[in-house]
Amino acid sequence: MRHCVLLLVIFFCINSCGILAPQIPKPKREFRGVWVATVVNIDWPKNGLDKTEKQKKDFLEILNFYKKLNYNAVIVQVRAAGDAFYKSEFAPWSRFLTGEEGKPSTWEEDNLKWMIEETHNRGMEFHAWLNPYRATFDMNTDILSNTHDYCTNPEWMIPYGKKYYYNPGLPEVRERFSKVINEIVTQYDLDAIHFDDYFYPYKIKDLEFQDTTAYQSYAQPNQSLDDWRRSNIDSLVKNVHQTIKANKPWVQFGISPFGVWKNNSTDPKGSDTQAGQTTYEDLYADPILWMQEGWIDYLAPQVYWSMDLSVASHRKIVDWWAKNNNETNLYIGNGAYKIRNNSDKAWENKKELPNQLKLARNTTEISGNILFSAKSLMNSNADVVDYMKRKYYKLPALTPEFENISELSEQRIELISRDLGPQELQLTFQGIKNMSYALLYSSGKKAQLAYPMKKLLRKINIKGSSGQLKLPKDIGSNKNIAITFLDRYGKESNPILIQLN
Repeated sequence: MRHCVLLLVIFFCINSCGILAPQIPKPKREFRGVWVATVVNIDWPKNGLDKTEKQKKDFLEILNFYKKLNYNAVIVQVRAAGDAFYKSEFAPWSRFLTGEEGKPSTWEEDNLKWMIEETHNRGMEFHAWLNPYRATFDMNTDILSNTHDYCTNPEWMIPYGKKYYYNPGLPEVRERFSKVINEIVTQYDLDAIHFDDYFYPYKIKDLEFQDTTAYQSYAQPNQSLDDWRRSNIDSLVKNVHQTIKANKPWVQFGISPFGVWKNNSTDPKGSDTQAGQTTYEDLYADPILWMQEGWIDYLAPQVYWSMDLSVASHRKIVDWWAKNNNETNLYIGNGAYKIRNNSDKAWENKKELPNQLKLARNTTEISGNILFSAKSLMNSNADVVDYMKRKYYKLPALTPEFENISELSEQRIELISRDLGPQELQLTFQGIKNMSYALLYSSGKKAQLAYPMKKLLRKINIKGSSGQLKLPKDIGSNKNIAITFLDRYGKESNPILIQLN
């Protein structure tokens, strides 16, 4: 008998390990973004010559795939190389959208407005990704529109390697880009402006970037070339931040720099890495300063290496950024494109990317991840996608709040009427003019102070709402629901309990 009891004890101990083992918390707020690259049609559209309906279909496939995976943001490239994916006074239409640079879009509606609305209708944020300084993608300038800056302002251009770049040292270039930002922010309902890692170009051995004349004209006395170049990028970042916030303070500004700030071999404050180039010394970008000055709302360093790669360990770099964060929302950029497609064999393991997500989630200072790029998980690696969904993204999440501003404190939200129709219940609220989304949670008879995401029934886009919220009858068999509202800064209101029956 004792033997049987002992076996039962051992059995329950073994089988309870999975229950007692510490579980990775499923956060209510976590940024889950994906880059949608349009340059040379990497992700979308698949071809600039595709008809409108196919371009729409392909874009919706991206949204629906990542919505199903419980992602909450897309970062869509709308300016790839001095061009635009929208009607612009300052850039020609992109050939990657229309098949020929300068040729207008054939969409009946405003294509960018449509993309943003479809994104918002799925409860996801739309971040407009722009490349500030890349003027061309190659040296074939014959294909450029005569309205491209290369043609209208050739003095702004510097050839380097196989591309042309805007000269960051020219005040006219910074002024032009401020106009570009002002235009897109004022005309579209964006959630964020986003820059990637392309500031000064990655260095090419034995090739100098020819900006000597601008340096001699604009550098401060005794200012080194390197410091002057960094000051140019700092001015760009500061000016863009000011332009955005002067128009729409709720629109975020995020930057995704190259993953290594400095190696500790050149600066003890740098990371324990051996990167061939660094953000600070080679690209002349100083994200540490941008965070300190409050010029950005989030930073997403591109840490595209595997967890324990000797020269640039993902684990070590993430730890470095976490320790050097300055109360700015910090996300990690992950190289999903490397899965089973890289000489580093660590990427053969289906858990490599999920383990990186786990590391980010377990690091207090980090609030989410962004994957490069959209097609990496859509076209292959179904086992990785399934593992990610089951282990980390089973439940949806809200994006992190930003800034200390809240529109919820300015006005009280109240339910003022309800009208039960044959197909839907219409609720009328006071005080939701500046709200972005309504969140519907299943509830008991009494409202909770806050609801977990497992209780979320629906996230409804209410941007531009006049106060009415329509609840379809397929909301479920819940007798009671609680409704909260998200303002444009991501703050959530107190719940309002609604009895459906």
